Amino acid sequence: MANGSLANEVSYLEYQGKHKGIMGWLLSVDHKRIGLMYLMGIMIFFFVAMTLGVMMRLEMLTPGETIMKPQTYNSVFTLHGVIMVFLFIIPAIPAVFGNFMLPIQIGAKDVAFPRLNLFSWYLYMVGAILAIVSLFIGDGPADTGWTFYVPYSIRSAQNVSITTMAAFVLGFSSIVTGLNFVVTIHRLRAPGMTWFRMPLFVWGLYATSWIQVLATPVIGITLALIMLERFMGIGVFDPALGGDPILYQHLFWIYSHPAVYIMILPAMGVVSEILPTFSRKDIFGYKQIAISSLGIALIGYLVWGHHMFVSGMSDTSRIVFSLLTFLVAIPTGVKIFNWVATLYKASIKFSAPLYYVLGFIFIFSIGGLTGLVLGALATDIHVTDTYFVVAHFHYVMFGGMGIMFFATMHYWFPKVFGKMYNEKLAIIACTVIIIGFNTLYFPMFIMGYMGMPRRYYDYLPQFQGWHILSTVGSWILVSGIVFMFGNLFYALLKGPKASMNPWGGTTLEWKVPSPPPLENFDEIPIVTGGPYVHDKATYIMHPSKEGINANGGVKTVNQEAAL
Repeated sequence: MANGSLANEVSYLEYQGKHKGIMGWLLSVDHKRIGLMYLMGIMIFFFVAMTLGVMMRLEMLTPGETIMKPQTYNSVFTLHGVIMVFLFIIPAIPAVFGNFMLPIQIGAKDVAFPRLNLFSWYLYMVGAILAIVSLFIGDGPADTGWTFYVPYSIRSAQNVSITTMAAFVLGFSSIVTGLNFVVTIHRLRAPGMTWFRMPLFVWGLYATSWIQVLATPVIGITLALIMLERFMGIGVFDPALGGDPILYQHLFWIYSHPAVYIMILPAMGVVSEILPTFSRKDIFGYKQIAISSLGIALIGYLVWGHHMFVSGMSDTSRIVFSLLTFLVAIPTGVKIFNWVATLYKASIKFSAPLYYVLGFIFIFSIGGLTGLVLGALATDIHVTDTYFVVAHFHYVMFGGMGIMFFATMHYWFPKVFGKMYNEKLAIIACTVIIIGFNTLYFPMFIMGYMGMPRRYYDYLPQFQGWHILSTVGSWILVSGIVFMFGNLFYALLKGPKASMNPWGGTTLEWKVPSPPPLENFDEIPIVTGGPYVHDKATYIMHPSKEGINANGGVKTVNQEAAL
């Protein structure tokens, strides 16, 4: 880091330190630059995964072979799942905007371990490169599906080992990021920022970080065992060697269901940031929303078994897992109720981020309610492994995290880049995306209820009409996404300069310049109130200049005082 006064004369984008040009980014330990590097990588992989998804929909346009052969289709949907889940959905909001905004929102100059933060990005890129390399070497890309279920994953001739290695490395990146965030939140909050004065986005990141630290090692060990099975035949999962393939499913979902909350809790945190900003009022039920994040994280560890109701588990186990699945809906319902209550009788300013949030609440509610259909034993047995599951999965994952990632980009774009985008074009793009999304995925609920199996290359003619509608929806959705990114890219190049606080936000990131300076603050601020109070100041931004005798007579506040 540079000298404080020098560092804060220019933005983090313009600052020239020891290293120049591209090396100034690749070797930077500034949390904001690392967040942007994550953003660039994540965007590349998102467009790759989206292209693979469009190819799948084109293949399903007609029964029989349309544009690819069955083996190719298996590889395409595997890669679509692996790239979208491990390279986009899981890291998107925590790695990009968590890195960028977390220190600023709690009044710190950086994360607790800046070099470890950079290391996590390199781990992410190594994992991503391994995933891409698996396409071109060996016997071809993996064809097992993103779940890598045994015994197929240990007997497939395709390139499963490198793909699982990629997921293994990406897991380490996730653990490192989670550990860094936990320590940062515990140790670097500004003076006066008590737990219940933290922004709700920070609460979402905090709950997510604990899941990353505690749950991710399980999938790491499981994937390592897959590789050992393939190369050494140790017989943990292989039934031919006395292993148990059901054990693999348990281990996989012990991580992968909590991973849903790694994705969604930060997204819910952003909802809780955007609503009070554009409602011009304090968030309704702050403490309940904060505690519900921890509740979702805790209960989310205990519900993995609902993925396995037809695997042969005991009736007692199925009843318990079904009950716990319904239980996790309670803290989620608390959040949705409080969000709607925040909008009640508010002075709402309609803007692109708010439109995305309203779309999210609608879509995620459908995803959550259909999750209860899958959580109930009687209905789950009917729709297991059908397109109903595919629809629910995408309504929660992409409809939840994906839509909110777009909302987050629009909300913090002026702060991150110091530029403003065209508001009308952004709203048009949002509308097209919401329409395209529902046209693409809602027919899958109907197909699933009618008995259309998932992961099938071919289908009966009776499903073709729904598949055509779904494929047309994919074209609408992609058009909206391309239009949205085009608008943002144009704003990046030629957009008007953004003010420090274009939305009228009340949290700390709106108290620093746009884009922020290298070290965020000249002096660590003092927090005197909650994060969403609109009618009075709750931060002392320059304590020594204010001449305020706060916190036991300390007039100048430095980073050590925040510990």
